Amino acid sequence: MKKLLFVLVILALALTACGGAPAEEAPAEEAPATAEMFKVAVIMPSSITDLAFSQSMYDALLAIQEEMGGEEAMEIVYSEGMFVVDDAAAAIRDYATEGYDLVIAHGSQYGSSLQEIAPDFPETSFAWGTTLNTFSEEGITNVFAYEADSQEGGYVNGVIAASLSEAGVIGVVGPIEAGDASLYVKGFVAGAEATNPDVTVNVNWIGSFSDVALASEAANTHVAAGADVLTGTAQMVVGAVGVAEENGVLWFGTQSSQTSLAPDIVVANQVYDWTVALDEMITLIGEGTYGGTAYTITLENGGIVMDYNSAYDLPEDVKAAADAAVEGIIDGSIVIPVE
Repeated sequence: MKKLLFVLVILALALTACGGAPAEEAPAEEAPATAEMFKVAVIMPSSITDLAFSQSMYDALLAIQEEMGGEEAMEIVYSEGMFVVDDAAAAIRDYATEGYDLVIAHGSQYGSSLQEIAPDFPETSFAWGTTLNTFSEEGITNVFAYEADSQEGGYVNGVIAASLSEAGVIGVVGPIEAGDASLYVKGFVAGAEATNPDVTVNVNWIGSFSDVALASEAANTHVAAGADVLTGTAQMVVGAVGVAEENGVLWFGTQSSQTSLAPDIVVANQVYDWTVALDEMITLIGEGTYGGTAYTITLENGGIVMDYNSAYDLPEDVKAAADAAVEGIIDGSIVIPVE
């Protein structure tokens, strides 16, 4: 047996020496193309955990990241606490320089900076909210815009608030009378007054999106005036929620769910789901369109969601009134005055 094996080896070597060649190897399979990571940067005025405006955007980006396949498919970086507009502008420019596919300026105060920076990076997409101005009229083609019809969830919250208020006095802690904050307050007041024409809704604009102490002071003023229900908007509301909890006053939230702050007194929240706009932006960017479209999230398109605190026993007739308000807003039978 060993002799036969030796002969076969010698024969193979002889064939090779005479020009014989081993069989041609099958070509190796090409590795599948790897999709390039999509890179997003977001600049925001407050913390990603503010339970309000900034968190609503960060949560949406996390949801899209998971939808796209995780961190290997989508990179998210952020600059939070960008209250100083010049600092925010520097961050916007830095991210664009570093090659991020989408740079989100999440704050209406960043508009003038974006208008100046975007033309310098024509193949970078920018997004700005809350507004519907994409700067297209100025010849800028790489800016998306987005806003929330926050008056819609505001109206529903107002319906519930007026239904539950025993005192007939409700307090609103507003930041600056602009953007989605203004829309929310107008919608809330309209919903409350449509439900109970005799209700008193006191609105206090504190002149700041971030001053927690001022928000607390305003909330205390409302409670002293007899309010048994409070609401407010922007990141400073954590102060007002604390006052509501201390006094056993009901609270209605907006932008993000604020139930975790005070589960005993938070009744309902209007929650922004920016994925409705972001998904479309990312699709367009992939097709080579870098801006020029404005998006509005609403109850109808699912960008605004009513979130009810399951720990709060909401009476069935009040929940039915809230559901009817949602349906009326969607089908157009309820028109909210926001002018």
